Amino acid sequence: MVKKSPGVNGGSMSDISFLLLTFFLLTSSINTDSGISRRLPPPLPPNAEKPEIKERNVMTVMVNFNDQLRVRGENMSILELKRAAKDFIQNPYGDIHKSELAPKEVDGLGTVNISKGVISLQNDNNTSYEMYIKVQNELTAAFNELRDELSKEHFGVKFSDLTQDSKRDAIQEAVPMRISEAEPKDYGGKK
Repeated sequence: MVKKSPGVNGGSMSDISFLLLTFFLLTSSINTDSGISRRLPPPLPPNAEKPEIKERNVMTVMVNFNDQLRVRGENMSILELKRAAKDFIQNPYGDIHKSELAPKEVDGLGTVNISKGVISLQNDNNTSYEMYIKVQNELTAAFNELRDELSKEHFGVKFSDLTQDSKRDAIQEAVPMRISEAEPKDYGGKK
């Protein structure tokens, strides 16, 4: 008669596998893409007239197929974009070629000059994703710095450090983030 070889008990192996899987899931980090956080304005009612925006209140930022940046028709480096955007929105010297400022009473801040400026971002279909993100980051940083400056002036802390919603809302009302993004087009050329 042939002897049977003793089998290996696999019950404890599955327990160990489960514990190892649980351990690695709990201790490892999983990166998630967060995207660009922007809230679109509500759509206009069908019978509403489109708001008229003066040319001086629009800062056109174009990125071509070679990732070259043109701001208001002039070539510009990505390193200069944030400063140019801040200068356009603030218009500290009342330049007639930059955004208009309108005084408005804002709860918690008093009367504040609010820019009517809009930054219009236009990309070529062949603009690299890397350049697109760089431009978005610089424009967002410009608005964030303006909010930080106003927040420090009125509340003594940066905008991101404000804890009261009423103060955050006041700063956001005084420095609205107006970035309009056009649908990408072919402006000529291929990479």
